[in-house]
Amino acid sequence: MRRARKVKAGEGMSFSGDVKEELSYQISEARHCRIAEITAIITMCGQISISGADRFSIRIHTENISVARKFFTLLRKTFNIEAEAGVRRNRKYENRLLYLVGVSGHEDTVRILQATKLLNANLEIEETMSLVHNLVVQKECCRRAFIRGAFLASGSISDPQRSYHFEIVCVSEQKAQQLKEIMNTFGLDAKVVLRKRYYVVYIKEGDRISEILALMEANISMMNLENIRILKEMRNSVNRKVNCETANLNKTVSAAVKQIEDIKFLKEKMGFSGLSDGLEEMARLRLAYPEATLKELGAMLTPPMGKSGVNHRLRKLSAIAEELRGNKEEDLL
Repeated sequence: MRRARKVKAGEGMSFSGDVKEELSYQISEARHCRIAEITAIITMCGQISISGADRFSIRIHTENISVARKFFTLLRKTFNIEAEAGVRRNRKYENRLLYLVGVSGHEDTVRILQATKLLNANLEIEETMSLVHNLVVQKECCRRAFIRGAFLASGSISDPQRSYHFEIVCVSEQKAQQLKEIMNTFGLDAKVVLRKRYYVVYIKEGDRISEILALMEANISMMNLENIRILKEMRNSVNRKVNCETANLNKTVSAAVKQIEDIKFLKEKMGFSGLSDGLEEMARLRLAYPEATLKELGAMLTPPMGKSGVNHRLRKLSAIAEELRGNKEEDLL
């Protein structure tokens, strides 16, 4: 297999464009896999024409020059056919170019259509991607090539920095369901959704998108995606830890403020003389060291005490303060 040209993400091209650029240089050594990829490209973005004299021709339309180049190369290497190539303005979007690659010779077109099983024995167009009825996608390696061709022809991937979304747009529900079936032979859990007048086969999970990039042999793009996923997970992990520590700190500070308020109330209303030695020591320490943690307070006690013991004494002081407040309210009544 020809070595894929190294593609650096972010060099004036979208992530989806990077993937297609990489795949455009991925030419299978096996003829049956090249045929499977050609089949997918014709099926997804091709047009088969029949003239009045029953002469066949095929042509694909694409806005991506990488796809046009790949199709041109596949035809030459697989059938020894020099396809016709052209470019024109997109009628709908005049600022975009539309690349055309086609074969107008009847005999060459028939060879291609018969090899791709898009023409039956009676020379009738018969387009199906069925796993059961189409020999083109019987082998696992050919299914990989077919998915690669389908993605090149009408697929896209969102920027993984923002979200994880892989999709291939199909013009009919039958095509979408059959493509989903092919993809799911690899455990990709692809789904189909109707969007306006098109059926979209899609994958949302980051790990599944990484898997489909690998099976299409977009290995550089797959590694770029994995690097982004690792960095995002690290950021999310750090954010979760910071949020957790912040919440714990706020909780600790709020508890300390409440403890000090209760101890000051006790000191004002009854003094510390009515407290046990242990509670008095705890009260004085908390007032003297308002920012100290429970562990640090415990270490200052004589003898030292663990966090649970310190917490128990502070709770006891707060309970006495609450009892005093309750008695004060009853006196007012």
